[in-house]
Amino acid sequence: MELKRKANNLIFATGCLVLLSGLAVFAGVRQAHHPVGQVIVSISNEFNNYFISEQEVTALLTRNGNQRLEGARPDDLDLKALEARLKAHSFVREAQVYRDLAGNLHADVRQNRPIARLVHADTRQDSYLDAEGRKLPLSPLFTARVVPISRQGGAPLQSQFFQDSTGQQYLKLLRYIDEHPFWRAQVAEVFIGPNGKVSFTQQVGDQRVEFGFPENISEKFAKLMVFYRQIPPVLGWDTYHRVNVEFKDQIICE
Repeated sequence: MELKRKANNLIFATGCLVLLSGLAVFAGVRQAHHPVGQVIVSISNEFNNYFISEQEVTALLTRNGNQRLEGARPDDLDLKALEARLKAHSFVREAQVYRDLAGNLHADVRQNRPIARLVHADTRQDSYLDAEGRKLPLSPLFTARVVPISRQGGAPLQSQFFQDSTGQQYLKLLRYIDEHPFWRAQVAEVFIGPNGKVSFTQQVGDQRVEFGFPENISEKFAKLMVFYRQIPPVLGWDTYHRVNVEFKDQIICE
């Protein structure tokens, strides 16, 4: 009796599996022949950036409206080519284009975002820098609140500077600032001196912070935090105009 019950359960489970497989195949076949319904654009915006709009994504997908997608036959769609169009946009970090069972076309976009702004004497030549050290253009849609960085007394900084082994250290510094909300809000502008040493101005306080070379980054910011907690509350923010955290185990104030 027990053996018969187990056999019936096995037959029932097998039947359910076959039925589900059949439904999946049927749905796939139906989708493969169903014309495109709506085009649904989703833009991931976890950092409150607005560098690309739904209208821009739709324009990229349709070649500015010259290649209508609604009602298109599945055989006329090249989903990989559509993804490639989206990924060619400077502010698209990732893109996925796919169809759902109802025949709608989905375009899911994750935005690229800047972590710094490369400042030139002519602001029309400014550009952004992303976390990988790549150049991003300025956008007419949105201005990112990121730290400006420039070179003192020399040629303007180019994005290529951050690609070699030396420049990668400066990129790590910019990433650190970007990844810590307090420093992202406090650091006003970063400067690279002719000798390669870093200094920056602050949003609160008149002190110019002399950071030195971009090494031991977390330790130097920890020392600067000690200064914030112990000196200004007692002596006031305007007592010192220069704070140096370059040297190990030292904070120099003048």
